Amino acid sequence: MRDETIRRAAVLGSPITHSLSPVIHNTGYAAAGLTGWHYDRIEVTIPELPAFVAGLGPEWAGLSLTMPLKEAGLALAGHVAPVAAALGVCNTLVRRPDGSWHADNTDAPGMLDALGWAGITGADRVAVLGAGGTARAALAAAAGLKASAVEVHARRTEAVDELRPVAEHLGLADLEHVPWPSAARLSDVDVVFSTLPFGIADELAVDWNPATVVFDAVYKPWPTPLAASALAAGCPIVSGLDLLLAQGVRQWEQFTGRTAPVEAMRTALYAAA
Repeated sequence: MRDETIRRAAVLGSPITHSLSPVIHNTGYAAAGLTGWHYDRIEVTIPELPAFVAGLGPEWAGLSLTMPLKEAGLALAGHVAPVAAALGVCNTLVRRPDGSWHADNTDAPGMLDALGWAGITGADRVAVLGAGGTARAALAAAAGLKASAVEVHARRTEAVDELRPVAEHLGLADLEHVPWPSAARLSDVDVVFSTLPFGIADELAVDWNPATVVFDAVYKPWPTPLAASALAAGCPIVSGLDLLLAQGVRQWEQFTGRTAPVEAMRTALYAAA
């Protein structure tokens, strides 16, 4: 059944020209027969964000937020989902019937979805590489996996200390700081989340345990040296492209109120990457 109601959504950020989110969302609209829906990518900086959002008409159903807007988006919302409040960042703004905005974070549950697609639903020991914004989502994923021990590999103690209130809010009481680099520790955990930009983890020479799941949030270029070494050792691999799809599927469903045609979206995304 075709739905030709005019509705709009977009991903906002700076820079934004590289974003593959339009591929995910627009493919989903076409597969679901939502012919009046369209999803764009729009360059918006932090100072520009409040005025941009305030100027949107009623046809706008939702917004995806990428760097550097994930913290700034919270201030624009009339309601904040618990996961976004716990992490202090949002990547999703959904228009409510009264015209206000609901802030959510689909990165953290998206990580769990991507792991679930790979058959991973639990873990005892988790390592997070990096202590930036994506590390917060990884901590929430670790909590979702019911991890009993979580370590953060990072150079700066201060950066890890900033994550401790987030970890405590998520029920992760014992967050251990492992000074970077410490490749030897990674062969003894169940899941490794690399939240580092491309190139930073290249120096790690890990003696991988084939049972360790490696989740590398980078998706281009792929595979990263870290992922390639883990793949060569027989480790299950989850990529940033899997995360991009998973978090986008959750956004799509919140924007449209429908069940996403995931396989069509997956096929289009991997063809475009």
